[in-house]
Amino acid sequence: MNPLRNDCFALPPGVDWTPVDEALERLRVRLHPVVGVESGVPLPQLNGRILASDVYAPRAHPPSSNSAVDGYALAGPITEVPCTLTLVDGRSAAGEPYSGSVPQGHAIRILTGAVIPAGTDTVVLDEDCEIKDGQLHLNGTLKAGANCRKAGEDIKSNDKILSAGTRITPTHISVLASVGVEFVDAYQPLRVGVLSTGDEVKPVGAEVTDWQIYDANRPMLSALVTQLGYQLVDLGHALDRAEDVKAALERGAEQCDLILTSGGVSAGDEDHVSKTLKAHGDMSNWRIAIKPGRPLALAMFQSTPVIGLPGNPVAAWVCALRFGAPAMALLAGAEWFEPQSYLMPANFSKNKKPGRSEMLRARVRDGQVEVFGSEGSGRVTGLAWSEGLVELDEHAQQIEPGTPVRFIPYGSFGL
Repeated sequence: MNPLRNDCFALPPGVDWTPVDEALERLRVRLHPVVGVESGVPLPQLNGRILASDVYAPRAHPPSSNSAVDGYALAGPITEVPCTLTLVDGRSAAGEPYSGSVPQGHAIRILTGAVIPAGTDTVVLDEDCEIKDGQLHLNGTLKAGANCRKAGEDIKSNDKILSAGTRITPTHISVLASVGVEFVDAYQPLRVGVLSTGDEVKPVGAEVTDWQIYDANRPMLSALVTQLGYQLVDLGHALDRAEDVKAALERGAEQCDLILTSGGVSAGDEDHVSKTLKAHGDMSNWRIAIKPGRPLALAMFQSTPVIGLPGNPVAAWVCALRFGAPAMALLAGAEWFEPQSYLMPANFSKNKKPGRSEMLRARVRDGQVEVFGSEGSGRVTGLAWSEGLVELDEHAQQIEPGTPVRFIPYGSFGL
């Protein structure tokens, strides 16, 4: 697989603030799969994997016309009802099809899923007929072809059933199995490294002072990577020293296809992630017109893409979902996606200023969208409270109860 260009994240001259839609479009056109292809992945190992090539059906589904109900298969044509047909000996069952041909004007017992016997083209339900002395008396209405599933009506032989870039789910596995596909080509799992930084940050379980905080970002982002179906590489925590950050990024470049960092991506004295990426890689600091968020470092470090997320947990979460999730999908071989959103009435008031898009932690109750009481990007309780995001575009807006707003459930990001 071709690696990304070192300058793939470069911004055009003079660009300062980047609208959300423009930033997403830049990522979409500049990224491509960076993982190799594994041939002949067996069906039981496919869940969560991404198809590397189109899949075509080796046989039809259903392979033969069969009955949708228990009843009787009729050999027509039948011009009027009520009528009487002679029953032939035998029956057609799902595991034991009738081997003969049914003469015109005759009928045969058939069970659900059984192959439609030669000579018949219609199946009537048990309750629509009566059997007496080897004769079938049809009393109800009759529609030619009723209760018959035609061969290939779902899938024809050689139909394309799944496209390259599809992330396999249990329902996709059902489709593959139904036509006998045993092996497919799939992309190798994307290896995503997660690195947190900061002298004030300590791992859970460590002793902390009043000025230190526990690391919420690395466990959160690690869980996100795992839930999205990628292979997690824990790169640990780096102190605010250039040599520590550089060593961690070097480990990541050796082991990972993509590195996610949190913190240290602005232009402050102790923002060593951005300094290291500028000194030893090719970095572009995208100032995204989004709240929470804004600084998003996109870089190539020793041929490995790096997404530098903000340090505040809410901003890190929002940027990881809105920018990281579709970018990771594309790098992993899947299709670029825009999360499915729903216009729903607001159950809150807000006077939004122009200039930046805003992502509000939100959830739906009684058919209305409510948002978390505080917009502070350090309020981690709002993450657990929320079930999705309300996205407000960069224009000024006056939101009142009942105003339609765009709600994006977390499930739309693959969670």
